[in-house]
Amino acid sequence: MVETGMTNPRVARHAVPQRARVLATCCGAHILHDGFSDLIYVLLPVWQAALGLSLAEVGVLRTAFTGATAILQMPSSLVADRIGERWTLVMGTALAGIGYILAGWAGGFATLLLCLAVGGAGSSVQHPISASLTARAFEGRSLRTALSTYNFSGDIGKMLLPALTTWLVTLWHWRVATMAVGLLGLATALAILFLLPASSRRTIAETSPRPVVDPPVTLDSALARRGFWALSAVATVDSATRTGFLTFLPFLLTLKGASLPTIGVALSLVFAGGATGKFVCGIVARRAGILRTVILTECATAAGIVLLLPLSIMGSLILLPLIGVVLNGTSSVLYGTVAELAPAERRARAFGVFYTVTIAAGAIAPALYGVFSDAHGVKASLVLVAAVVLLVVPLTLPLRAPLAALPSE
Repeated sequence: MVETGMTNPRVARHAVPQRARVLATCCGAHILHDGFSDLIYVLLPVWQAALGLSLAEVGVLRTAFTGATAILQMPSSLVADRIGERWTLVMGTALAGIGYILAGWAGGFATLLLCLAVGGAGSSVQHPISASLTARAFEGRSLRTALSTYNFSGDIGKMLLPALTTWLVTLWHWRVATMAVGLLGLATALAILFLLPASSRRTIAETSPRPVVDPPVTLDSALARRGFWALSAVATVDSATRTGFLTFLPFLLTLKGASLPTIGVALSLVFAGGATGKFVCGIVARRAGILRTVILTECATAAGIVLLLPLSIMGSLILLPLIGVVLNGTSSVLYGTVAELAPAERRARAFGVFYTVTIAAGAIAPALYGVFSDAHGVKASLVLVAAVVLLVVPLTLPLRAPLAALPSE
């Protein structure tokens, strides 16, 4: 008979590698899917030149991928309940790869739009399932650390896959390069099938060591609900800012005379700064508080975008990593807080809702900014992006009471 709060040593020894395996697999999926999402920024100028697209159509292409991802977040969770999280993640990853393979055959705007929607539909499974698996595997003190690791892995994909795609496009025709990236998605799906434990839900729930000292976070339900929706509103503006800026950054650099390899380097610098920002903002949040960190990073993002406009290409390359730090760094603070505001039994649903609204905002923003860009120019559109991000400041006010009620670490 095992006493309450104690863990069977044999079970604990089995749980540690099992948990590490789940985290490694979820991180691998995150690397691929975030890379799939952000390599589009490299291809947008290529598609515009090859297919004769307007900036509004460019924005809609970005919307097609992220829009499909956002719309199908909740349905993918329902599918996972029926066929299992492992198979849902495998099939979604394969579908994302197929979308890029088909995109290599696209002959015009409509067919390319459809292919990207297929890829985005496949990527809809990754965030809610991987985040939920990670949160369930690392319940307790290590939860925020595990989620931070998971979120950081996405930034690795944002750095690697756009850089890989840029290199492939310089070697091959963009159609061949796009299909090669799609094949990488199929290979990753096969790896997930073999690496992710088949009974991850039952095994992790039953074998993970239970926290003994820390009681579960409990907030008044109304306060927690208000905090969750305020957090989602902040993340919505943050997501719209990120996709709006990154969609039209290549076109701003083109106006400055940048070549495709230079644009690829510029995006990699932004994503490298973003990866660094995950850690920097986490440290700042622990010392200065979540709200102060969010306000600081979003105001710095607005200032960085405005400062970027008149700079030369070399000056832009110097500034872009710093913009990346504040542009991406906020998200890890926000994602980790979702797990703290949502009860454990509702966490999967909370992640699904949170990712749906934030990715939906990131999907809609490029299309709207694209219409504005066609009418007023790329620089004016980026000024609008910088202005909109400042809406975060008043949106943080409803978060003060819920965050203050959370127990300190």
